[in-house]
Amino acid sequence: MPVIVNLDVMLARRKVRSKELAEAIGITESNLSLLKSGKVKGVRFSTLAAICRYLDCQPGDILAYDASDDDLRAASED
Repeated sequence: MPVIVNLDVMLARRKVRSKELAEAIGITESNLSLLKSGKVKGVRFSTLAAICRYLDCQPGDILAYDASDDDLRAASED
């Protein structure tokens, strides 16, 4: 997947547990776990904003993009 989720890294840097973050931003631990693993197709901006506000970070601290030629082929097939 071209978008890499580094939420677990930011949680470790801030010394915040997943359960604490999930409760603070109002999502289930299960959904947070799916987000951390990158097994979601999208994330709401409001959820991303809540995560960034709680962890005092920027979206780029959580999400990264790894370009590859496979991404271009997959996008043209959609």
